[in-house]
Amino acid sequence: MQEDMGSIVSVKGMVEKPKQEEAPSNLAVIGRYILGPSVLTNLNKMKTGAGGEIQLTDAIAADIGTENTVYGYRFRGQRFDCGSKAGFLQATVAFALARDDLRADLSRYLQEVTQHEKAAE
Repeated sequence: MQEDMGSIVSVKGMVEKPKQEEAPSNLAVIGRYILGPSVLTNLNKMKTGAGGEIQLTDAIAADIGTENTVYGYRFRGQRFDCGSKAGFLQATVAFALARDDLRADLSRYLQEVTQHEKAAE
């Protein structure tokens, strides 16, 4: 992080999928962006990165240190890893439980599933 302005941070660098012990900070990109046109230009020039894929993170990072300053926002709230099946399901359940029109039905279903699991043990 280059400059800390509370909820907003000026980004000094970005790393796609670093190993935990090699991560340069405790901040993470969670996949919501407001992108300038330069990022799309950068994306056209990118070579494969982490996982053998062309990474949007790398295209954004290419703007760091140019006239196109990159900022991050410190998100406050619950975060789910929807890149995994379990994370997607967790997000779906949390979303449903937060809704008045879905909470009761889903809660009943989850209780039934839990009771069946306990009975099977």
